[in-house]
Amino acid sequence: MYTLRQVLVLPLMLCLAFTAPAFADQRHAIDPSVLAKAVDQHVAQQDADLAAIREALGRREVEQVAQQVGIDLGHMTASVATLGGTDLARAAAAARHVNEALAGGASTVVISTTTIIIALLVVILLIVALR
Repeated sequence: MYTLRQVLVLPLMLCLAFTAPAFADQRHAIDPSVLAKAVDQHVAQQDADLAAIREALGRREVEQVAQQVGIDLGHMTASVATLGGTDLARAAAAARHVNEALAGGASTVVISTTTIIIALLVVILLIVALR
């Protein structure tokens, strides 16, 4: 019985050793190209969000409101790069509202736009302060 076990076990181990890696390389839970595309889309969304925030913070009207409120816009602009996840999405949504409200070279700031700008600045300030 012992000899029979040795005769059967050795060839079985050799078969498993050489075939297991071949099968493992062929099966993927997710197609690598789909995964790469999802990562690229996520990075592109983050870049678009950061660009929207920087655009809003670069507006003259936002600078004026920040000076009135007493917020250091340089520090806030520098801290934008630290945003991520839901914080980045919230700040980007507020920034897009500011950009849309001031689109077309609006020269006057109405109270609702000023409120949106202040909300954007407060959101970014709170996110940076709480980290």
